[in-house]
Amino acid sequence: MNGSRIAAVGHYQPAKVLTNEDLAGTVDTSDEWIRSRVGIRTRHIAGPDEPVDELAAHAAAKALAAAGLAPADIDLVLVATSTAVDRSPNMAARVAARLGMPNPATMDLNVVCAGFTHALATADHAVRAGGASRALVIGADKMSEVTDWSDRTTCVLVGDGAGAAVVEAAEESGIGPVLWGSVPEMGHAVRIEGTPPRFAQEGQSVYRWATTQLPPIARRACERAGLEPADLAGVVLHQANLRIIEPLAEKIGAVNAVVARDVTESGNTSAASIPLAFSKLVEQGAVSTGDPVLLFGFGGNLSYAGQVVRCP
Repeated sequence: MNGSRIAAVGHYQPAKVLTNEDLAGTVDTSDEWIRSRVGIRTRHIAGPDEPVDELAAHAAAKALAAAGLAPADIDLVLVATSTAVDRSPNMAARVAARLGMPNPATMDLNVVCAGFTHALATADHAVRAGGASRALVIGADKMSEVTDWSDRTTCVLVGDGAGAAVVEAAEESGIGPVLWGSVPEMGHAVRIEGTPPRFAQEGQSVYRWATTQLPPIARRACERAGLEPADLAGVVLHQANLRIIEPLAEKIGAVNAVVARDVTESGNTSAASIPLAFSKLVEQGAVSTGDPVLLFGFGGNLSYAGQVVRCP
């Protein structure tokens, strides 16, 4: 086995739905204001008794079921999150315990909104190098817990959820080479800082960076997979803002691709946004088994990571 592939995906969102009208009752905003600026209609919000690892475990269980695997079949668990409350045990260990896994390696990755694509690349590398046979890769965040709900510039953006993928060894690789990097000197543009921690960002700086600097990087990720953007069947970008997603997708040149727009119903779920949106496209049949799909995360630390994958 010289490669790896995504065997299955799954996702989970809390039952509570928060609408724009609900927010308009608590802060100075409106449905029209939110839709025109970020494209979001609703978002799912976890309750105080729904921690990040519970969201992650639900998504992971669905991915395992879709792959026809038991928890004991997994020997590496990677959780991408930036909203873990405790330092130890980490989210990956807590998910493994919830699912009854016997002795997997467990690691968390904090690359904020680009966390899942970083974790997917890490799993791909581990499996291809022989360090793991099957990996569970999860993006999960509870952004509602780090949000100032009196700040209308940020509270309208966020949602909670999780998405997961099972990665396993394969004769031919179904996960393309990753293209990743960051702009450390601009890390202040997206922050979760303080006590208690609170999410803040410089919206215009992020918008300009995402729509001008990222398109050529995303195209290079396609080149590394040996594809042209026009060959893509799907594009799943970090679900930050519809005003970023649509121009970025257009500039990439994926003219034949289905573009994920899950942000409209889920909001910005940080590390969960890409696997959540990808799992929904697969579940809905918008993309088919074997189709090439670009996954491209970007955001906190002004980090980015993208790769072309084949649909399970």
